[in-house]
Amino acid sequence: MPKFFLAFCLALLTACTSAPAATADTSSQRASDSAQFEPEIAAFEKADSVVRRKPGGVVFVGSSSIRRWDSLGDDFPGTAVINRGFGGSRLRDATYFADRIVLPYQPRAVVLYAGDNDLAEGRTPQQVSDDFAAFVAKVRASLPQVRIAFMSIKPSPARQALLPKARQTNDLVRAWAGRQKGVDYLDVFTPMLAQGQPRAELFVEDRLHMNRSGYAIWAGVVGPWLAAL
Repeated sequence: MPKFFLAFCLALLTACTSAPAATADTSSQRASDSAQFEPEIAAFEKADSVVRRKPGGVVFVGSSSIRRWDSLGDDFPGTAVINRGFGGSRLRDATYFADRIVLPYQPRAVVLYAGDNDLAEGRTPQQVSDDFAAFVAKVRASLPQVRIAFMSIKPSPARQALLPKARQTNDLVRAWAGRQKGVDYLDVFTPMLAQGQPRAELFVEDRLHMNRSGYAIWAGVVGPWLAAL
C-alpha cells in the first residue's frame, strides 16, 4: 500500500476522532446564545424596580405565546400573575435566566410554555424534555416547594410539519413529570386539534400565534390547576 495513502488515512482518522462534534452544546455556547435576550430581561428588571411584588404569586414564563397573553390577569382573577415571556426564546433560555425572571419573585407556582421554537431550530424531543428537567432542577434548587407546570407544545398550522415531534416531546415530558413530585403536565395540545389537525380558527394571521379563542382554551386548562394548588 503506497505510503501517501497510509498517511492520508492516518490524517483522516485523526481529524474524525479529534474534531469536536458539530452539534456540541457547551455551557459557554448556551450562555452566548441566550445573551441575545439580555435587553428583554433588563426591561423586566427595570419594571420590577418600580413595582413591588409580594412573594407567593404565579410566574408565567416562556416564549412569545406567553408574552402575548395579554389577558392573563383577567383570565385568573384573584391570582397575582407575573408575565415573564420573551419572544423567540427557547426552553434553555428560560433556564438560563431563571435566577432573574423566576427566583426573585419567590412564587408559589411557575407555569412554563416553551419548546415550540426549540423543535423549529432542530432540537430533538429528548433534548427538549431534558431541557425541561434542567429548568425544574434550577428552580427547585432555590425554591424546593414550588409547583411547576409544563404547558404542552401547541399544534400550530405554521408548524404542522413538526406535529409528530411535538407529540413525542409532549409524551416524554408528561411521562417525566408523572414521576416527579409537584411537577405537572398541562395538556393544551389535544383541545387545540380537530380531527387530528391544528384548529386554524384559534390563530392569528401568522398561523403561529394565538387569538383570544386560543388563549381561552389555555385559560380553561390552567385555571383548574391553579385552583387546586
